[in-house]
Amino acid sequence: MRAYVRAMDKLADWVGIVAMYLIFLMIAILLLDAVTRNVIDIPLHWCIEAAQFTLAAYYFMGGALTLKDNDHVRMDLFYERLSETGKAKMDLITVVCLLFYLSVLLFGSISSLTYAIETGERRFSMWNPSMIPIKALMTACTVLMLGQAFALIIKYWYAAKGEPIS
Repeated sequence: MRAYVRAMDKLADWVGIVAMYLIFLMIAILLLDAVTRNVIDIPLHWCIEAAQFTLAAYYFMGGALTLKDNDHVRMDLFYERLSETGKAKMDLITVVCLLFYLSVLLFGSISSLTYAIETGERRFSMWNPSMIPIKALMTACTVLMLGQAFALIIKYWYAAKGEPIS
């Protein structure tokens, strides 16, 4: 169990670091677009869509790290008043709800990826990029978030029993 949690945490860290650098790529793409459009008057039609795909990749890839680091949004109406084991029990309940959401998301992303592969789906634009890479990334990152959610269940289970895994 501990080895699984450590492996998922390391994988989430690695993917999260890669995602962090995607912001710099997105900034470079948008800067290129601004310069070519406004300075030399040669608009590059692929820039905005490439920036959108980069932002989507950033969002998908950052999900597991956000879960691992407990950096997601939480309403603290009564959570802060709970004991550590009480917080772990509450977190265990919410991560089960997260599993349901991620399972539905995975089902939808697999369906969407399958459709994109079968039809050769492309975005309807001047650039006309394939949708397969971003949909494959969405599916892979959803699997990664599910793996991290199972690691969280293990962490919260042990913390609820008073034996935290670190």
